[in-house]
Amino acid sequence: MIEHQGTLISEELFEKRFVCDLSACKGACCEQGDSGAPLEPEEAAFIKKHIKELLPYMTERGKAAVKKQGTSIVDSDGELVTPLVQEYAECVYAKKDTTGTWKCGIDNAWRDGKIPFRKPISCHLYPIRTEKLKYHEALNYHEWPICAPACSCGAKLDVVVFRFLKESLVRRYGQEWYDELEIIYQEWVKKPKPKAKKQIR
Repeated sequence: MIEHQGTLISEELFEKRFVCDLSACKGACCEQGDSGAPLEPEEAAFIKKHIKELLPYMTERGKAAVKKQGTSIVDSDGELVTPLVQEYAECVYAKKDTTGTWKCGIDNAWRDGKIPFRKPISCHLYPIRTEKLKYHEALNYHEWPICAPACSCGAKLDVVVFRFLKESLVRRYGQEWYDELEIIYQEWVKKPKPKAKKQIR
């Protein structure tokens, strides 16, 4: 792990390659999983405040689920998240576009200027998952089989994880934090890496 301005960064953010390939995955992260997107308390409050502006960007079953469950819920792990339309189904704020790709209704409303808030930071930062520790916030790379196309695309384009997520990292930690991370990465690249040990048969 690399310590940087109150954060602990997994070296996998420097090692792994990643670029979302929506044409291949069709936004499956909005549909698959056993829980919704993690929310900050202020994000949950904002969604609740602006639900009327979000309704046109939601499906009918998404609207019905929000009416029944609320605009956010606490899941079985005790984490504040967006609701799902039903167990192991899509997020209530997800809706397919004309190509059959799942898109975030919150993000679409923001892009149209209807709300001043973008999609939850947990979604914007993916495949980084954050964890609040006693003195730091840890940033780890999360592997998910549905993101295999993104890993292939990132490898082909040679884009490391943290650079793919520049916009969301700046949103979360600020431009100065990101600029210094670039410097840390350049120094990290120069360091000799330990060679993989050969297996003894």
